[in-house]
Amino acid sequence: MAMPASPTIRRQRLGGELRRLRRAATMTLEQVCDQLGWASTSKLSRLELGQSRPDLADILDLLDVYHVVPAEREKLVIIARDAAATRGWWKALGSMGQRQRGYTELEASAATIFEYQQLLVPGLLQTPEYARLRVRSGRDVYGDLDINADTLARTARQEVLRREHPPHYEAVIDESALLRASVPPETRRGQLRHLTALSELDNVTIQVLPLEAVVHDSFMPHTSFSLYSFPDPADPRTVVLETLTSDIHLTDDEDVVLYARIGRWLQQAALPVDDSRDLLAKLVAES
Repeated sequence: MAMPASPTIRRQRLGGELRRLRRAATMTLEQVCDQLGWASTSKLSRLELGQSRPDLADILDLLDVYHVVPAEREKLVIIARDAAATRGWWKALGSMGQRQRGYTELEASAATIFEYQQLLVPGLLQTPEYARLRVRSGRDVYGDLDINADTLARTARQEVLRREHPPHYEAVIDESALLRASVPPETRRGQLRHLTALSELDNVTIQVLPLEAVVHDSFMPHTSFSLYSFPDPADPRTVVLETLTSDIHLTDDEDVVLYARIGRWLQQAALPVDDSRDLLAKLVAES
């Protein structure tokens, strides 16, 4: 069973709707806050940016100020309730760190997921052994880590690919990510076999971008990224870039369209699915 809409995505959707309503009413942040008696504009600004959990009473007050008609009001109240439903989500996600929760929330509510990975096997495709190695490799950067908990969290996320009504998942993995010398041969073999097995799932497409591939007129991808879309087409598609210390979420149409275009270029340059499986089998034999 699919989980309800991601609170993070619903906050971004709600923020965009509130911003649209304010502009349609030709009101400034200051004018709205003065009318509501709010001490500063930061509260409304954070709501419009999708950066804070909304209070339903505040949303109802805003809808009154903007004179929203009943049909649209009902729709926005539902979105606001989804955006505020943090407690139920956190219970469903269990004992995960904040960054793991962020990915899980997006993955669990997505209709489609596309990932391009230059350096690593994507988290949703990692074996427990590979995931443990990945987590342990961060000790010198992040300090004290609960390796067991983080590894379990990574593997728990993967259940989304095998649930009833799973998202459609597509991945392009750079061949160099599969050849890392830092991965022990046995772990590498197990990971390659796991990728082959996952590629047999109806909802999973895995392509390998070979070392000699030329991407769209010699375009050189700048970074790995993930792109999520959601069942409600009005919820903003989201691109996530993972950095060393935090994750960057992009929802502006211009940004998303650009990354989606790059994703298509990568898929076109990568080996077809069957040829990718053949390469994975070859790498298993050679490892």
